[in-house]
Amino acid sequence: MALGLRDFNCVDPFGRSWNVKFLWHQVGIAIRHADTIDCKFYLTSDDEQLDKIIAIGHPHLLVLCKELNREITDPWVIRLAAAHLRYMIESGEDMDKTLITPGLAELRQAETTPVAA
Repeated sequence: MALGLRDFNCVDPFGRSWNVKFLWHQVGIAIRHADTIDCKFYLTSDDEQLDKIIAIGHPHLLVLCKELNREITDPWVIRLAAAHLRYMIESGEDMDKTLITPGLAELRQAETTPVAA
C-alpha cells in the first residue's frame, strides 16, 4: 500500500488541521447487510475526534473497474475511500455524517485525486 493511505493530514475550510488514520476495511454485508466495502478512519484535530466510515458500493466499483479495465483490490478501494475523505475534509462536505456512501461520480473524482499532499 502506498505511503500516505494509512496516516495523512489535511486542512478543512476553517483552517483546522486534521490527522487521518486508516483503521480497517471490510465487506459491509458482514456488519450492515449492505453491498459495500466499508473503510473506517479515525480523525483528530486538537481536542476533537471523529470516526468516519466510507461505504463504497460494490455496484459502483464494478462499473468503475469496467471503465478503467482493472480489478478490485484492497489497496485501490482504500485509496478511493481515503481520497474521498480528503475531499470531504477539505471541502467541508458531509462532515456531519459518520457513514458516507459516495456515488459513482464521486468515486470517479476520487480515482484522480491524490491522497497524500
